[in-house]
Amino acid sequence: MYMPSVSGVAAPFAGKLHVEGIQTVVPTKPTDPRKSSTIHVPQHLTSTTLLQRRFHVLLCYHKAYDDDSGWLLAGQIKESLGRALQEEPLIAGRMRRREEDLQIVSNDSGVRLVEAKAEMKLDDFVDKRLAAAELVCWEDVVETNPNFNPLFYVQVTNFSCEGYSIGISCSLLLIDPFVLTTFLKNWSNIHKNIVSNHNAPKIPAFYLPHHGKSYPAQLMGTNTFNNAAETVIFKIPTNILNSDNNIHKNLAARCINEAEREIGRNIAPNLSLFLKVPHEDAKVEICSREGLLESLSSDQGGDDFNGLSSCVRTWDELELKHLCFNEGKKPIYVSCWINSLVDEGSVMIVPVDADNSGFQIVVTFT
Repeated sequence: MYMPSVSGVAAPFAGKLHVEGIQTVVPTKPTDPRKSSTIHVPQHLTSTTLLQRRFHVLLCYHKAYDDDSGWLLAGQIKESLGRALQEEPLIAGRMRRREEDLQIVSNDSGVRLVEAKAEMKLDDFVDKRLAAAELVCWEDVVETNPNFNPLFYVQVTNFSCEGYSIGISCSLLLIDPFVLTTFLKNWSNIHKNIVSNHNAPKIPAFYLPHHGKSYPAQLMGTNTFNNAAETVIFKIPTNILNSDNNIHKNLAARCINEAEREIGRNIAPNLSLFLKVPHEDAKVEICSREGLLESLSSDQGGDDFNGLSSCVRTWDELELKHLCFNEGKKPIYVSCWINSLVDEGSVMIVPVDADNSGFQIVVTFT
């Protein structure tokens, strides 16, 4: 069963979810030289929600074999994720303020790995369409001093029987959903190679079931805004953008118009506009809906947008329904969403790929 997005909120876990352990996963080798990524932000930025916007992925799996469990998977992840981070070290980095801008540095501080236990059957969770917010961990980035906050979380949740889930949370300032998908597919391939090795130990070194005292999941992270926002996705098949002109604002306004017609309501009055052009630093602007739509004119760049694709409201294109951590064992349930934030929408304009073959435009409502 493939559910590409979260729709609505059903009954929560209501105390049936407990955290069993928290670990940090770092790249298997030190990153040298260090890499960095700069995000240009407006001076005197007052929007704290910008730091909390993130993408969530939830993958639910039945057991691959009788002795399979989320505990085993979490122990194996310590190694496989470390190898994957070696190829993408920025994901294990931290954010810092650099003059007026933000910078992410690959300092090998690591990603957070959370092991949890749910007093519920996996099939009951899937069948009842329960809210997924508690199965993806996140701690808000501290606005004044973001240096110590992870930007990437993995939560492995063991259900009482039948299987487990993998919940992923990732800052959208770190990586967009499309690049994240490439990373996840590479990570899963690394993981499958490790577990299929006949010389690999049956019990991984970091197998830690019931290692210590568990505590309610409500004490871990800030899941209040992990619920899904409504999102509409567009694609431009040609490369027409650069960060030195205002075409992206005109494009954002056109997509907002189309998205509002699709959703049936207006986006929030205030929104963040995130632009990433290949081989350039990312850029964030804080805009108003009214200002963007006023700048929209039928004769400015109209011919450039003839290739604007029809909009979609799901993340099917990511094809995460095929993501396997055990060979041939596909997820029974997949959910992807951008989190909902109070009183602020967003527009993200990012490349389709590194070959400049087009752009994805993601309009997110509150």
